[in-house]
Amino acid sequence: MQATTDRHITLSTLIDELHRDHVLSDADHALALSIRRGSDETNLHPITLLAKQGFADARQQGRLLSEEHLTEWLAERHQLGYQHIDPLDIDVAAITDTMSYAFAERHRILPIKVTRHDIVVACAEPHVTSWITDVEHVTRRQVTRVLAAPGAIDRHRVEFYQLANSIHRASSSHSGASGVQNLESMLELGKAKAPDANDEHIINIVDWLLQYAFDQRASDIHIEPRRDVGHVRFRIDGILHNVYELPAQVAMAVVARIKSLGRMNIAEKRKPQDSRLKTKTPAGAEVELRLSTLPTAFGEKLVMRIFDPQVLIRSFSELGFGKEDNRRWQQMTRNNHGIVFVTGPTGSGKTTTLYSTLKQLATPEVNVSTIEDPIEMVEGSFNQMQVQSNIDLTFASGVRALLRQDPDIIMVGEVRDLETAEIAVQAALTGHLVLTTLHTNDAASAITRLLELGLPAYLIRSSVIGVMAQRLVRTLCPHCKVAQPVDEQAWKQLTAPWLVKTPAQVYQAKGCLECRGTGYLGRVGIYEVMPMSDNLEQLITEQTDHHALRQAAMKEGMHSLRLSGAHKVAAGLTTIAEIMRVAPLTR
Repeated sequence: MQATTDRHITLSTLIDELHRDHVLSDADHALALSIRRGSDETNLHPITLLAKQGFADARQQGRLLSEEHLTEWLAERHQLGYQHIDPLDIDVAAITDTMSYAFAERHRILPIKVTRHDIVVACAEPHVTSWITDVEHVTRRQVTRVLAAPGAIDRHRVEFYQLANSIHRASSSHSGASGVQNLESMLELGKAKAPDANDEHIINIVDWLLQYAFDQRASDIHIEPRRDVGHVRFRIDGILHNVYELPAQVAMAVVARIKSLGRMNIAEKRKPQDSRLKTKTPAGAEVELRLSTLPTAFGEKLVMRIFDPQVLIRSFSELGFGKEDNRRWQQMTRNNHGIVFVTGPTGSGKTTTLYSTLKQLATPEVNVSTIEDPIEMVEGSFNQMQVQSNIDLTFASGVRALLRQDPDIIMVGEVRDLETAEIAVQAALTGHLVLTTLHTNDAASAITRLLELGLPAYLIRSSVIGVMAQRLVRTLCPHCKVAQPVDEQAWKQLTAPWLVKTPAQVYQAKGCLECRGTGYLGRVGIYEVMPMSDNLEQLITEQTDHHALRQAAMKEGMHSLRLSGAHKVAAGLTTIAEIMRVAPLTR
């Protein structure tokens, strides 16, 4: 009997209700009434079809009526909950176990949260309820109905069930397989072998994993083995998020598949390996992946770092350089000889800065060569060589080889030891511009780090042009950031010891659909640029006082990382809390 009460939304009804609620203007209402479905639009939900037209939201200037906005309006009109489907918040294994794909597809619904007593189901039809009784009877849980964008429901339903099916088939066909762990091995006789890396289900899982990472703007993918499961995590805007838990055997096969794609030695699981892989995003853009494996207690851990080639064509202002920092950096890198250091921890954007700089310097008149470990992004305008320790091709021997190649500019991936530091300085002293990186907290620490490696002070004075320290901070989402009064105590703590004028207002993270509720969207650099001057050179001795060197650099106009961040806060790009989290407290 209940099925007879079901009533689906029609396009004409939807258009009239939007007009009645002053969401559609009179002119757009008239245009909307003339919409005719094309042959490929027969099965489109009315909300999806209307969103494709690009009508303006009459309630808010400059906003278009997207599927999400239309669904949000519909939920409010019918006093139902609204839910934006965020894949990172969904336990795919749990929700796909509650109902079959055929049932979910037939009713165009999607379970999105399952607890012991309740199940939350996303739908796009406020007047269709006949499926609720069946779900409550089968799952023995109370159904909570929420509205979600129909396009998102359809897309995620296919993705989630395909992924769950691939994992289930890969697991069940090899149930009982025993993994080889480094910490402990269990003898299980007569068990099936582990899933094959070339199994179609494993291929599907890897394809989903990569596309999902691109869609979520991840910078790194972590696959971490544990005793019974493999954790998959994404780093998004510098923060790690749990994504999925794969059965241990499936995780091993996924790692093997990716190693195979990256031309690694699949049989070698005792040693760390590095490689790279090029692929395409769903939009067709080429992306470089840097692969790194590490033997752990329960198998190989794999990290894939994602490099977007688009960063090479971004301007320095887009990278976050202020006018003065940009002037100082350009002055340092326009020298035809000497050495420039970029410092900061792993993941602070050093590679992006160096590649962007080299891209700018690599004119047809100069020979730009690099020695890297590994090559992170392939760029056609300079010559790149990769460290290969198995054949004794190290940073130091690589630079020696490059010096015989008539270079003008050399980029050394990292100075790790005295031998590399000495050969890099020798290259700088013999008429070459050398760009390289160090791992230090601030710019002045680079000098003391070189002294600790054993480099004589007189060589540092005669070769170093300057040092730049950097960090990446999350930028506020422009769609939802909110103004608020300045916490003067926090502002003074951030900008001390400088007397910086307190801004009239700052912005705070809020969270919306565009930024997945985090309040942040993307990252930008903060910089501490220290060009070497005659005064600073005099302070570099075998007993250099780091604090005195830093104070002298600041007197000459160097902005600290925190002060650089304060300018970003005052410009409304980020928050005080974000700068305090990322930038070290140094005096």
